[in-house]
Amino acid sequence: MLAHYAVDMPDLYLVRHGRSQWNELNLFTGWHDVDLVEEGEDEARAAGELLANIDLRILHTSLLTRAIRTANIALLAAGRSWLPVQRTWRLNERHYGDLTGKDKKETAERFGMNQLMEWRRSYDVPPPPLADDSPYSPKSDPRYQDLAPGTVPATECLKDVVARVRPYLHDTIKEDLLRVGAKGGSVLVVAHGNSIRALRMIIEEITPAHISELEVPTGIPFHYALDEELRVTESGYLGDPAAAAAAAEAVGRQAG
Repeated sequence: MLAHYAVDMPDLYLVRHGRSQWNELNLFTGWHDVDLVEEGEDEARAAGELLANIDLRILHTSLLTRAIRTANIALLAAGRSWLPVQRTWRLNERHYGDLTGKDKKETAERFGMNQLMEWRRSYDVPPPPLADDSPYSPKSDPRYQDLAPGTVPATECLKDVVARVRPYLHDTIKEDLLRVGAKGGSVLVVAHGNSIRALRMIIEEITPAHISELEVPTGIPFHYALDEELRVTESGYLGDPAAAAAAAEAVGRQAG
């Protein structure tokens, strides 16, 4: 149950990590841990500059390096490196199962664009599961060693990501929004394309039929102004909206 606070309008900012090594190679990444490329570092820096005059009070990230590094670079640029941080596997990217490490265009050529798009953008159809002995399997990764048995997935669809993000949004992020909103502050989440799609689906009440239309560009902060019931009163990308739209469209073209 959420505590009761005298609430000003809490603000929430969502940032997808900057361009990563496997974005550069056009590979399905999922839970595999890769770093940013130089362009991704520049995107993170630009995101921080857009956030520089915002009273950020707390940061939430996934457990993956590309999100953590994006957050660190952005907060340094914003002058907020001292922010308290909460990290969780619940904000990790969607697990792409046996597609992990595969080229998106080659996958489209092998299985057909319809099958690829069903795996990429359907709400409830996961790719084939990843074998436990795959070099890309996260099941022996020390960052997940304290999770309950069976928690680490072998594949996920967006429906699965929504299921793991929802309790974190309601039990942790919303609690922070109410707490810092009472002081005029804001909450920052730096995560991934599909965990941000899941957050936006819940917050905006986007239906499964329409969520496939939502593409999330890298490194551009998305802002929500919320009322005391955490309903959206205003939303949109910071900076140039045309640039954000073009970047989102580019994400949608990755499979060719």
